[in-house]
Amino acid sequence: MIKRPNQLVFVPLGGVGEIGMNLALYGLGSDRGGDWLCVDMGVAFADDAQPGINLIMPDIRFLEGERQNLAGIVLTHAHEDHFGAVFSLWPRLKVSVYCTPFTAALMEAKRLGEPGAPEIPVKIVPVGGRVKIGPFDVEFVPVAHSIPESNALAIRTPIGTVVHTGDWKLDPGPVIGKPTDEQKFRSIGAEGVRAVICDSTNAIREGESPSEAEVAQSLAEIVRKAKGRVALTTFASNVARLRSAALAAFEAGREVVVVGRAMERVINVAREMRLLDGVPAFRGVDAFSSLSRDRVMVLLTGSQGEPRAALARIAGDDHPEIELDHGDTLIFSSRTIPGNEKAVNRIINAMITQGVHVITDRDALVHVSGHPRRGELRRMYEWLKPEVVVPVHGEALHLSENAKLARSLGVQEVVECRNGDVVRLVPGSAEVIDQVPFGRVYQDGQLLVNAEERTVADRRKLAFAGVVSVAVALSGRGDIVGDPWVEMTGLPVSIGINQTMEDVVMEAVDDAIASLPKARRRDPDALTQAIERSVRGAVNAVWGKKPLCHVLVVQV
Repeated sequence: MIKRPNQLVFVPLGGVGEIGMNLALYGLGSDRGGDWLCVDMGVAFADDAQPGINLIMPDIRFLEGERQNLAGIVLTHAHEDHFGAVFSLWPRLKVSVYCTPFTAALMEAKRLGEPGAPEIPVKIVPVGGRVKIGPFDVEFVPVAHSIPESNALAIRTPIGTVVHTGDWKLDPGPVIGKPTDEQKFRSIGAEGVRAVICDSTNAIREGESPSEAEVAQSLAEIVRKAKGRVALTTFASNVARLRSAALAAFEAGREVVVVGRAMERVINVAREMRLLDGVPAFRGVDAFSSLSRDRVMVLLTGSQGEPRAALARIAGDDHPEIELDHGDTLIFSSRTIPGNEKAVNRIINAMITQGVHVITDRDALVHVSGHPRRGELRRMYEWLKPEVVVPVHGEALHLSENAKLARSLGVQEVVECRNGDVVRLVPGSAEVIDQVPFGRVYQDGQLLVNAEERTVADRRKLAFAGVVSVAVALSGRGDIVGDPWVEMTGLPVSIGINQTMEDVVMEAVDDAIASLPKARRRDPDALTQAIERSVRGAVNAVWGKKPLCHVLVVQV
C-alpha cells in the first residue's frame, strides 16, 4: 500500500471511464502500515472486438500484492457488473465477503450452478445494517435500483467519512423494497461527509427518472390490450419488473411461462426471500404448447441479444419449445447496453419480419433506468453536502458531466480520475497522487488470460485475413524432401480465371526456397522467415490482405 500516515485514499481498478467491471479500493494508512477495503468485484461483457472471450474482469495484481492488508470485500448489490468476478478472483485473495441477504442468496444459487466455483466465506449484513471491517466502519444504506437490496455505503474512518453510492436512483414507487431514504442521507450529511464517490451513468440526462411503479401501470395496459401471445424480455435480475409483468399477465387472464436459466435462478431466490409474495406460481416451458395464444405470457432471457439466450433462439426459429407468430407481441422491457445494439436490432428485425409486434422504450414506458439523472444527483449532493465529489461508474462523457454538475452546486473539490489512479481524500486537498498497476483480464473458456497477451489480437487477425499453414521437410544437406504441404483457412479460394489462392501460395513457397543458398536452407529459422515473408507478400499482392502464416520446417 501507499504507506503514508493518517491518509485515506480511493483507488478504482475498474468501472471508471467505462460502464461495468466495477472494483473500488479504499486505503487507510497509518504509521504501522495500511489497510484496504475492496468494494465490488464485477465483470464487463465482451463484444465483437474480443472474439471468443466470455467476460472481462479487472486485473487485481496490485490487490494481490496487498492481500495481507485486505480487510474484506463488500458487495453493494448482485448485478454482474458489481459481483460477477467474485468466483474467479476471490481465490487470489481469500478474505471474507460482506453483503445483504438477497445478494448472498443469489451468489449461492450462482455457485451451485457453476461447477468448481469456490465456497466463499460470506458474512451477511442485515438490510440497513452496520459492520466493522478492520478499521472501516461500514453502514449499508438501502437505495432504489433495478435489483433488490441495492446499497450505498457510508464508510466511516477515524479521519473522515466517505459515501460510496453504488448504483442508485430516487424512486417513490420502487415496487420492491423501500424508496431511497432521504432522512438517512441527510443524517449522514449532518455528521460530515468528506467525499462522495458517485454513480455517473445518467449524468447527461436532465430531470429525474420515471418510477418503476409507472412502468408497472404501462405494462398492465399493454398486456390487457394485446392479442395473441405476449412475450417480455428484461434483465433477469430485475425482480420488480418481473413482478410487475407477472401481475399484468394475471390481471389479463394470462399464465406466465418462464424461459431461461438465469431468470429461473433469480425467480427461485426471489420466492425464497418472499419478494414475490402474492404472485401466483409460474409455469415451466413445457406448459407453453398447452396454453392458448391469448392466455399466455412468456418471460424471456436475452434482452441484450445474447446469441445463446432464449430470445435469440426464438428469433432464429431455433427454440425447441417456444415460438412467436404473426400477431403476437414482444416487449423489450430493458435498455440496450452500449455495444449490444447490432445484436438486439437483429432480433427486432427478425421478429418484425415474422409479423410480431415489437414494443421498446421508444414506443411506450416499458423500462426505466436504475441510475440517477441530474435532478437526482442534485438532491443527493444537497443531502450529503460533501467536501469532495469523485465521479465513477461511467464513460468519460458521463464522468465529465457529473463533475461539472458538482462544481455548479458549489462542491469545493471535484476529482476526475481514471482506473489505477490513487486519489488522496484525506488529509489536505483531494487529488491524484499516484498510480497503481491496473488492466483487464479475459475469461477465455475456463482460463483467465491477461488482456495484454496476443491471444485476442491474433484472433482478430484471423477473422480479418485468415491463416496459411505451410509444412516443409528438409534433408540434412538442405534439400527439400517431397512437395511442401499447404493448408489455408479463411482465404478466398479463387482469385481469377484458372488461378487459385493455393497456386499463389505454392509459388511463393517455391520462390522462397529457391531464393536461399543451400547452406542457409539448413537453418530452419532462416527458411521459416523466408517462407513467411514470401507467402504474406504474394497473398497481399493479389488480395490486399496479409494473412497470418505458420511455417513448420521438419528436418528428416
